[in-house]
Amino acid sequence: MKNILVIGAGRSATALIGYVLKQAKEFGWFVTVADSNVEVAKAKVGDHPNGRATWLDVTKANDRQELIERTDVVVSLLPAHLHLEVAHDCIRLKKHLITASYVSKELYRLGDEARDRELIFMGEMGLDPGIDHMSAMQKIDEIKAKGGILTSFKSYTGGLIAPESDDNPWHYKFTWNPRNVVLAGQGTAQYLEDDKFKYIPYNRLFEQYWTVDIQGMGDYEVYANRDSLLYREIYGLQNTDTILRGTIRHLGFCDAWNALVQLGITDGSFPLLESQDLTYHALIEAYLGHYQKKGLSVKERCAAFLEEDMHSPVMKKLDWLGLFSQKRINLDQATPALILERLLLEKWKLKPDDKDMIIMQHEFEYTLDGTERKLTSTLVLKGHDQVDTAMSRLVGLPLGIFVKNVMQGKITSKGVNIPVMKEVYDPVLTELEDYGVTFIEKEEIL
Repeated sequence: MKNILVIGAGRSATALIGYVLKQAKEFGWFVTVADSNVEVAKAKVGDHPNGRATWLDVTKANDRQELIERTDVVVSLLPAHLHLEVAHDCIRLKKHLITASYVSKELYRLGDEARDRELIFMGEMGLDPGIDHMSAMQKIDEIKAKGGILTSFKSYTGGLIAPESDDNPWHYKFTWNPRNVVLAGQGTAQYLEDDKFKYIPYNRLFEQYWTVDIQGMGDYEVYANRDSLLYREIYGLQNTDTILRGTIRHLGFCDAWNALVQLGITDGSFPLLESQDLTYHALIEAYLGHYQKKGLSVKERCAAFLEEDMHSPVMKKLDWLGLFSQKRINLDQATPALILERLLLEKWKLKPDDKDMIIMQHEFEYTLDGTERKLTSTLVLKGHDQVDTAMSRLVGLPLGIFVKNVMQGKITSKGVNIPVMKEVYDPVLTELEDYGVTFIEKEEIL
């Protein structure tokens, strides 16, 4: 195998492209980076002798298939809903496919065809999902190998802003897809606690958060992921009483985000008529609806609706966003979620020298030799600047390392998979340590 195709050159592609270009020079491979914005692709490939950038509208089947036909391994960094068309091309043209996105039911249905053609289709090979799977499975397998019986598994991840770059009251900035941040948590979260199913609907999700002590970092908030039970069988945790996956945020974030949810402006399901003529002030007034109190400003009515003091931390965060300003929205037929996204893009943008920070923590409770134990495993990694982010590295590097192992013929697992097998997680996690991706462990007797 000689040729690698990377489709998508967005904010998470930087570390991946840099890594595979370096490997290509060492092993004599060639890397093609395709994107609808060819200038972005060119900037990331540069003048590297083993790489080129090309324009691609992924919806144009002939152009897409022509590129895929000339390669051996395809890495898709497209939005998740576009992976399926690429996957069908890879099946027909007999090419390996690797993505960082969650594997859909439709993609899983291609498993038999991929296996019959001896193809490797690996999904969820990024940060979360990705490193979370690999680091958790490594420890789960180690505990079981010692004879331990797992009673509780909790896993939390957050893409945050590093303390030295934290300069806004939300203690948050965008380091990944802004739309996914705005729509996060919609649906119903479900998890297992003390062998009982628990469900949290979206309208209560950011009320029912809890506080977690992150090793060496202090207290953070965590809210439940949509479905913590997806990996119950895959992780081999069918007899484990508690299974919970969550998202980490700084203290104070969840209460303020819950205010946006209660107002209704995280809704992406319908466009607002004549939204281009609205101001943010008028938008909030419209969402307060019949909630009227004579003589009060919109900000005061909003505080009353949310049952907040006018000067509470929540109201200060909403005010800082500019939600009570007379600034025009200037977005035609926009959904509330899109209006909020565009506003947050201005307010939560990384400055050139800003550093992001990834935190991941797993908590395993298990019994061994009649003793109850708890193992806490924690990763904290900071980025270097606005471009070389921890998010980009922790999404891109696992992809790149896995691509290298596929190109070298070291992966035997065919079909549609996620990275929970030892032949995948061991080499990837080992090489990630060279890039500062190390987990600090603490074990205690309960």
